[in-house]
Amino acid sequence: MVFATFVIVMAKDMKTNAARLLDKAGVSYRIIPYEYDPDDLAAQHVADALGEDINRVFKTLVLFGERAGHFVCVVPGNAEVDLKKAARAAGAKKADLIPMKELLPLTGYIRGGCTPIGMKKPFPVFFHHTATDFSEIFVSAGQRGLQLAVDPADLIAYTGAAVTDLIKD
Repeated sequence: MVFATFVIVMAKDMKTNAARLLDKAGVSYRIIPYEYDPDDLAAQHVADALGEDINRVFKTLVLFGERAGHFVCVVPGNAEVDLKKAARAAGAKKADLIPMKELLPLTGYIRGGCTPIGMKKPFPVFFHHTATDFSEIFVSAGQRGLQLAVDPADLIAYTGAAVTDLIKD
């Protein structure tokens, strides 16, 4: 019990770039640490580690669309992005996930730590509509082992995101 308290206190002092940006914008959030496994970066592992519903744990995916360029989709952790729906949302004819090796140079984030907040360049952001079903969702805080618990309406407004259907049925 003492260890858990120590970790939570330590987490309050941890500020990722994403957290600093939210602070500057006046967006309320909580930083929640969790034990991650570098061999299992799946959102289900994150949800299990947090003890949260996987539908509230959102993953951030970066795509490239023909004529649209790079854009970001934030979808529930247990869902698969529908590339046709994502392309349509971005105004592209076709879209694909970017190769993993491009993630860090493009966004400044690594797999398992990618967040829609504070990427190297601003990209269009699209949230799956189920984010608005909750008063609080979880997204990466910008590094593995840290999640942000945040009001989806605040995060959507901060990122200037559009809300739409992005996942496979």
